[in-house]
Amino acid sequence: MTALQAIILAIVQGITELFPISSLGHAVIMPKLLGWNVDQASDDFLPFLVVMHLGTAVALLLYFWRDWFDFLMAVVFRRGPRAAQEGRLFWRVVVATIPAVILGAGLEHILRKGFGAPKIAAAFLIANGIMLFVADRWRGRSERSIDQLRWGDALVIGLWQCLALIPGFSRSGATMAGGYLAGLKHEDAARFSFLTATPVILGATVLEAPKLLHHHSSLGSVAILAGVVAGVVAFISVWALMRWFRAHEEKGGFTPFAVYCVLAGAGALAWMTFS
Repeated sequence: MTALQAIILAIVQGITELFPISSLGHAVIMPKLLGWNVDQASDDFLPFLVVMHLGTAVALLLYFWRDWFDFLMAVVFRRGPRAAQEGRLFWRVVVATIPAVILGAGLEHILRKGFGAPKIAAAFLIANGIMLFVADRWRGRSERSIDQLRWGDALVIGLWQCLALIPGFSRSGATMAGGYLAGLKHEDAARFSFLTATPVILGATVLEAPKLLHHHSSLGSVAILAGVVAGVVAFISVWALMRWFRAHEEKGGFTPFAVYCVLAGAGALAWMTFS
């Protein structure tokens, strides 16, 4: 993989990881559409993706640093003006990360096969768009704040997050959809989604990044470059997305992303099938 290809993938990663349009699906589909000679089924492709995700996680930590600082004060020192509420929210974030950690570790070898199947990723990108469209219209009628999130709600959102293990389904989209159905507002659902993303991404990085650096050192510098670019783009993306959901709370905040996923997935599938 060349440095230019890595930068292009990193820019796409920084946008699509946080926007509900599946970063993994785009990473699998794009090389095929652009005719790149990239072996997506190779052992070093997943670690490369994880390094880019690390850049995204750092961006999320920087954007939500106040939340994580409040979590630290509440859980470790039990101090702060809202220590009880922040501690309660922290443990719900923990609960929401457990399903993805268990399934991701248990099904790693099976899920790797999806990285070399861009047609399947395109089909699931269409399914992701349908999911977003339905979630926007079936969202819970009773609105509750993020501080009122129940244990069961956190677990259900965590189960929704597991959809992102399939290339084509968006992690942020799935967790926000689960948040909507639990009654959260768009902005609160997005905030909870991004908070749960951080430990999941960091955990995957701990597992996969050493494989890239130890067994495939030739890609090490390219991966680091991609991680930095992805982080910068991700920070801009999360800022823009939070403003978008704040401004479109009652106007179908998912609709444009749903339309994009269906059109992009159908277009990519048609191109790969008939070209």
